[in-house]
Amino acid sequence: MSIELLIPSFTSGELIIFALLVIVGVIVIMVLAAVIHFILPIIAAVIVWLFAGSLIYAGIAFLGVAILQLLIRR
Repeated sequence: MSIELLIPSFTSGELIIFALLVIVGVIVIMVLAAVIHFILPIIAAVIVWLFAGSLIYAGIAFLGVAILQLLIRR
């Protein structure tokens, strides 16, 4: 058995597409992790927005819950 059969050869186009797919996959995983991390603050902001009708109060609620969540986890 020769060594050429054991090591596959890839074209540069295949390697570029593979690298781009890996980068896109990492970005998608990071975005999903961020969304999962901020589910509780998002819910709090939506509830405040529904009751108060103010985006400013909803933003304050989002920041407050997100900061509390970060402090509690550490």
